[in-house]
Amino acid sequence: MTTNSDFIEQRIIEAVRFLLAGRVNEILRESEFTIPVIEFGDYCGSSVVAPEIALSGCERTEKERLICLDAYSMTITFDLPQSPESELSCYAFAGAVGRAVFDDPTLGGLADRVVIAGKKFITPKKPHCGDAWGLVISLRITIAVRNYQ
Repeated sequence: MTTNSDFIEQRIIEAVRFLLAGRVNEILRESEFTIPVIEFGDYCGSSVVAPEIALSGCERTEKERLICLDAYSMTITFDLPQSPESELSCYAFAGAVGRAVFDDPTLGGLADRVVIAGKKFITPKKPHCGDAWGLVISLRITIAVRNYQ
């Protein structure tokens, strides 16, 4: 997946991509509903979703500085074209990501702890006018400085 010479930020993003394309897709396949799969790249269509992953910041509170913890903020954004199943898909992605983070709260040993800090469901402003549904999941990832230096 990554080498030891990669930056920690790059390793975090790759670990989250691996989680989404792996465990989250497995959870969605086990569902009784037809939910688009997660892929990364320039895909479009109703059977594939390409979420945007953005690492938005790293902070240290005074306590975290003393115990050498970095706390990263990350957002995962899903944009779903409007269809009769879009709302269900938003809830399915939110639930599957939540379950995957619960099952692997360390991103395969990279992080000390990953928690979902928030979920925001974005509905179209007007029904049936072509606007997209959306889901924004905020993660807080804490990593001990000794783990990556």
